[in-house]
Amino acid sequence: MAKIKDTDYLTISARIRAMENRLLTRERMERMLDARTDDEAAKVLSECGYGELPALTHAALDELLSAARAGLYKELKGAVPDKRLVDVFQMKYDYHNAKTLIKAAAVGAEADRLLMEGGRWTAAQIKEAYQRDNLRDFTDPFRQAIVQARELLNGGGDPQLADFVLDRAYFAEMSQAAKAVGSPFLEGYVRLLIDSTNLRSAVRCARMGKGNDFLNQVLLPGGNVEVHTLTSGKGSDLAALFRAGPLSEAAAAGAALTAPGSGELTAFERLCDNAVMNYLAQARRIPFGEQAVIGYLYARENEFTAIRTILSGRMAGLDGDTIRERLREAYV
Repeated sequence: MAKIKDTDYLTISARIRAMENRLLTRERMERMLDARTDDEAAKVLSECGYGELPALTHAALDELLSAARAGLYKELKGAVPDKRLVDVFQMKYDYHNAKTLIKAAAVGAEADRLLMEGGRWTAAQIKEAYQRDNLRDFTDPFRQAIVQARELLNGGGDPQLADFVLDRAYFAEMSQAAKAVGSPFLEGYVRLLIDSTNLRSAVRCARMGKGNDFLNQVLLPGGNVEVHTLTSGKGSDLAALFRAGPLSEAAAAGAALTAPGSGELTAFERLCDNAVMNYLAQARRIPFGEQAVIGYLYARENEFTAIRTILSGRMAGLDGDTIRERLREAYV
């Protein structure tokens, strides 16, 4: 395969710059939060290119976001020079669906309601292949992780350990795909995502009083901060370990929350996500290249989460300030 150059992204970069004008900005979020009725809040989405919600229900919201997500990945996958770039963002839905199917089968439950679209394969394709025990059309890491997690659960293993198997495979496959694309910016994003995940795990494990044996099962290789450094210290060392990187503020907040009963994790989680967003926001300063696609894909994922947070919060009767505390920084 010929090496892809940044100029190969000229056309799609120009399209994305135009598409960014329809992103859910902070101003649009505020209008949704301050709207007098739920219907008024939902109407703001028409400015972002979403279809109408016939009624504001959880089922209708799920359908709207699922269709938008599927449309996003279909459009960009057909427009980028290297489809593996888009794969990096789609993988999480495949692994989510695998977790859902494996756990549902273990307890004899129906999984359809919890399956999500947006992955490299449709939820129906994964479900059918899983039920027929014919996984040959999937990538090796995905197939092997499903088999291992399923065998672990069928053998009476801890469901949490099955999740660890799939999580480790997900991040390993994502790292492999990012390296294959050959984009330092994409590789930096994946490493930061791993660091963020490991930081969250370290804080939670400290709060639960879990030892290094458990932490070693949870932590993921491939980040900027080595796994062995995270297991060699205590929760209070987290701020020092991440001080030089983009997660410094989040780590300082997390270090203060490692004692049991030391407070809610909401603000800490938001700081972790905002650190990733701030890294990707650098893409807006680069006129053309794969960075524009990477930044936009993450921006849309962040947008889907924000829409769900706002509208679900309104349906639950939460006030604007409570919902606002749960929102992440906007890309634009």
